[in-house]
Amino acid sequence: MHESRHLCVSVHDVAPATWRSCQRVLAAVREVAEIPVTLLVVPAYHGQCSALAPGFESAMTDQLAQGHELALHGYFHRDLGVPQSAVDWLRRRIYTAGEGEFWALSRDEAAERLLLGQRWFAANRWPLAGFVPPAWLLGPEAWHALREFPAFSYVTTFTHVHALHADVSVRAPCLTFSTRAPWRRTLSRAWATLGWIEAPLARLALHPQDAAYADLRLAWQRKLEALLQDRTPLTKVQAVRHLAVSAPRRAARAESPAQTRLRERML
Repeated sequence: MHESRHLCVSVHDVAPATWRSCQRVLAAVREVAEIPVTLLVVPAYHGQCSALAPGFESAMTDQLAQGHELALHGYFHRDLGVPQSAVDWLRRRIYTAGEGEFWALSRDEAAERLLLGQRWFAANRWPLAGFVPPAWLLGPEAWHALREFPAFSYVTTFTHVHALHADVSVRAPCLTFSTRAPWRRTLSRAWATLGWIEAPLARLALHPQDAAYADLRLAWQRKLEALLQDRTPLTKVQAVRHLAVSAPRRAARAESPAQTRLRERML
């Protein structure tokens, strides 16, 4: 493995309703290699309170003990706002399937949900460093709210990892898949066979249903195996610490909220 090339593997949408499927994804990762993974946990996934589900919080504590990381992944993981334009509707109802929770929240709304998520972590004595907005969409008001919480040292969007304390943003290409329809799975398998951008930090983002289809599972397992040939696996918080140390040598200044808003609208 090359010391300057890294890979972060994450499992999104971790909640009581999805945990059994997430366990199958984690088992499929272990079939390739025993590596640290970042689990993106949701406090009240689609309105179901994770704290009230028997055994879920203890299962997350066990994952921490195994060397994995927990990161906050929204609060409800659902966008109930009203799209403001045709493009906004496509982004929030088609591209994200109505789950871009933090795209259009006000600053106060975003701050309230971040605070509740932080308190959930604290109640379980889980270390908290990262926030990943559902569907990787983080609106300008939510950006402002996030920066008011020193507990968060990083946030990731679809194309970048943002080290908040170091005020550094780096491009980190993300490979992800869609299982919502047969044609999406076909395109996902094809995408997994393509080459990879030669970036120092790459990401593989897995979702609960990514182990439900044998052909798709095999596709991303092969890609994971190939990526691990010359990349060191890290959790996201480990990668951000590495970026903070090496930032003067190879990272750009963090994007402003306006720059981020413009870039995300181009996705």
